[in-house]
Amino acid sequence: MPDKTRCPVCGSTAIDLYHSDRRREFFKCSECGLVYVPEKYHLSEKDERSRYDKHENTPDNSGYADFLNRFYSVVRKHIKAGNRGLDFGSGPEPLLAEMFSRNGYYMSVYDPFYAPDKTVFQLKYDFITISEVLEHIKYPVIELKKLWNCLNPGGIIGIMTKFLPENIGEFSSWNYKNDSTHISFYNEGVFEWISELINSQLVFPAKDIVLMYKTK
Repeated sequence: MPDKTRCPVCGSTAIDLYHSDRRREFFKCSECGLVYVPEKYHLSEKDERSRYDKHENTPDNSGYADFLNRFYSVVRKHIKAGNRGLDFGSGPEPLLAEMFSRNGYYMSVYDPFYAPDKTVFQLKYDFITISEVLEHIKYPVIELKKLWNCLNPGGIIGIMTKFLPENIGEFSSWNYKNDSTHISFYNEGVFEWISELINSQLVFPAKDIVLMYKTK
């Protein structure tokens, strides 16, 4: 189990307290670079669901649509017409999946709260999108390995999450860390460690977007 003495990504015990505030502690792994919140601060599933229910991530929210469109535009450059995709962590309104569907891609969705049908993991996909999800996950390597096994050779996993600020001063004032459902924070080094583990090719097309290629 992830705790303050073992990194939930690489398992290293070379970790130190990175930052603390009145609500939570944040630890940083010296091996892979992950900053994470110990499990004692994680919300219950009920409280986590209640938090997500308050999000206004709907098609009527133009800001949210513009935000997703940037990710959609990056991923679309790296896939082919008619490809099959999975949006992992789609939320209550699967807007990203709808963007792809409207443009001729065949989409499945999964969300542990809003679309919990696990049979989607029995299929194979040409691309998988993970938008603003990985920061919520307790065991990111376990989830990414599962998704990697669902990916066809030549396919990609596209990830969008805000990257860690470069120093502790910026982190201490970083609003992204204040969301109580955000428990894992990444930089390029963390994704490089994961990429080597699953044998992917890695591209960073934007400051908060990662593409992991599965070679043929």
